[in-house]
Amino acid sequence: MPPGILTLASDKAGLSAADTGFMLICSALVMLMTPALAFFYGGMVRVKSVLNMLMMSFVSLGLVTLLWVLYGFSLAFGTDHGGFLGWNGDYLGLSGIGKTELWGTYDIPVYVFAVFQLMFAIITPALISGALADRVKFTAWALYIVLWVSVVYFPVAHWVWGEGGWLYDLGVIDFAGGTAVHINAGAAALGAILVIGRRVGFKKDPMRPHSLPLVMLGAGLLWFGWFGFNAGSWLGNGDGVGAVAFLNTQVATAAAMLGWLAYEKLRHGAFTTLGAASGAVAGLVAVTPACGAVSPLGAIAVGVVAGVVCAMAVGLKYRFGYDDSLDVVGVHLVGGVVGSLLIGFFATGGVQSDARGLFYGGGLEQLGKQAVGVVCVLLYSMVVSFVLAKVIDLVMGFRVSEDEEVSGIDRAEHAETAYDHSGAGGGAVLRGTTGIASPSVTADETPATTPGTAKKVDV
Repeated sequence: MPPGILTLASDKAGLSAADTGFMLICSALVMLMTPALAFFYGGMVRVKSVLNMLMMSFVSLGLVTLLWVLYGFSLAFGTDHGGFLGWNGDYLGLSGIGKTELWGTYDIPVYVFAVFQLMFAIITPALISGALADRVKFTAWALYIVLWVSVVYFPVAHWVWGEGGWLYDLGVIDFAGGTAVHINAGAAALGAILVIGRRVGFKKDPMRPHSLPLVMLGAGLLWFGWFGFNAGSWLGNGDGVGAVAFLNTQVATAAAMLGWLAYEKLRHGAFTTLGAASGAVAGLVAVTPACGAVSPLGAIAVGVVAGVVCAMAVGLKYRFGYDDSLDVVGVHLVGGVVGSLLIGFFATGGVQSDARGLFYGGGLEQLGKQAVGVVCVLLYSMVVSFVLAKVIDLVMGFRVSEDEEVSGIDRAEHAETAYDHSGAGGGAVLRGTTGIASPSVTADETPATTPGTAKKVDV
């Protein structure tokens, strides 16, 4: 994603209505991705945790929006300070920006760039939530979001995309968020779960997805919204780069889905809907940093590798004993690493930049730069996330009690259940003068699911 500097409209050609409209549409598409993620994750948890999973994504829409306006945009895209942080008083509260001021050398307003980037900031902490499903306090999660975006996401976004950011100046290619979004979120998830620990019954009880149709719906909406995520990251639509990113997004996602399914058939003997959805998301993750640097044939390679490697990686939690509930580490961290590093092999030097990968005569230079970006973002995010989670756990406790986890976190944290099977209508609890009346759904109700969910139950 190209950076920019604040200039006045009178200093250059002027605002483009076409590019502005295009970017507003892309911003709306990226916003849709957070509710889509909520559906995707919500379908994968057990019935007693659905609402909590949805809320862990939805609350990010509220919290991060306000933080972004107050100071987040300034930290991420303000005037550079030492390559590690931005700051611009005009950006505080977004109050010092005129509606005709343009972003850098681009023909879109600063406000449009700010709202587009806001949607990236919203979904990144929401991605982390899948690793913590079933077991964390909602208030602790909300505080974690506030702290994490402030000390991790906003600075890392500056490193990768901000004018003067040290990774940007180094030449690390990240078109739309392989490091800043996916490696960042995946590493944070790993740091947090090392503090929070395993779910009750991990590796013993079958924790099957309660609604595979909901998973497929969420994955489909993510795929749809991702075109705004990637194609919009060129901040315009006039030179064809956005079109290349759009095509590569589709190609890599399709290839990753098929790669995951092929591995799953060979490994587990079935083509599952969960595998198709997960493979598609793995492809979307991996192509995110690479979609402006590779050819369509390169995108196929990125997708196939990501699909197979991520399908293999989701099983590592059983081998090493960390409870990554919905495979955020296996898909987002590993997929982000795969996509970022493969730029060092498949960058053509003919689209986003003139940097060439190993297979296009560029030697190992770009691969080395990509590796620096991957390792630094991964370590910073994981360590800081571990520290933040530890502090929250010591101060207020991060987990719900064992009894609340077993009986159902939806009831404990939200006083509601997702589905009412009593026939009386209304899935929410009844609030009255005498307190909260529980609905008729049994506490440990876990509906049967279709066969072939090996990703979640294979030990």
